[in-house]
Amino acid sequence: MSKAIPLNDGFYIPVIGLGTYKVSKLYDVENIVKFAIDAGYRHFDCAWIHENEEAVGKAIKAKIIENVIKREDLFITTKVWNNFHRREKVMEKLKLSLREMKLNYVDLYLIHWPIGFNETSKTVPLGDGQEAYSDVDYLETWKGMEDCLSCGFTRSIGLANFNSEQIDRILRHAKYKPVINQIEVHPKFSQKKLIQFCKERNIVVSAYYPFGVGEQTGTTRFPETTVLDDNIHKIGRKYNKSAAQVVLNYLVSLGLCVVPKSISNLRISEYIKIFDFQLEPEDVVYLDSCNRNNRICTMRAFMDHPHYPFRIEY
Repeated sequence: MSKAIPLNDGFYIPVIGLGTYKVSKLYDVENIVKFAIDAGYRHFDCAWIHENEEAVGKAIKAKIIENVIKREDLFITTKVWNNFHRREKVMEKLKLSLREMKLNYVDLYLIHWPIGFNETSKTVPLGDGQEAYSDVDYLETWKGMEDCLSCGFTRSIGLANFNSEQIDRILRHAKYKPVINQIEVHPKFSQKKLIQFCKERNIVVSAYYPFGVGEQTGTTRFPETTVLDDNIHKIGRKYNKSAAQVVLNYLVSLGLCVVPKSISNLRISEYIKIFDFQLEPEDVVYLDSCNRNNRICTMRAFMDHPHYPFRIEY
């Protein structure tokens, strides 16, 4: 199993990265990232909206000073948030992220969502209605992404949470092709059709929420997470692996890269140790059978947005 996947622009992305969503304020982000670097992580999935890029940057700088890594060893992703979809704002926000992280460039810059909010709106304008929505088309946002690429502030550009029709629309107008679409994927939400669609267009899929664990886990009507499945624990015992390692191995074997998140040193160490076993066909069949089309991150509050991505099948 390869530890990196080629992108359509010639660069490579490590197949496993550490997600940083909701790892802020309450936790010591700097030490979490330092530990992850020591554990072997070289791919960090960041975003302006996560409010922790400064801490990520401090950890990177410390490990470079310690001669543990060089900047070129790392693959750093960040994303432009929904309030900043105007062409000129796209580069402005990337420059802000670079200042926060004390970097000259990122490896990958993504449009976080196809939906846009007004610059004066809240970052997540729940209950504010359509007045909070921007009329900026994500095609304009893509031009801003291309500007960032041309200026050398990012090596690659891509999308997140875009559906098939939105991706094709980007491709029809793009000067530079997106290299990635980052979407929710886990065994209970396999996204096989969208993954195949992206594969046919030489776009890599990056999977967030790979364990099917979200903020509503454990609440009424929320689907049980895959890593609590007794059968997957049984599969893990066959290989002397945890259920989480089985799930990550399975997703990577499908040609995806994955960005699990944890604040636990034990889990962080565990998640990257997935390259020394191969699932037997019957185990893959079981994991395939787990799909229930259970989407966790629905952004349901913004279903009336013109560019809401989840109205169609994929």
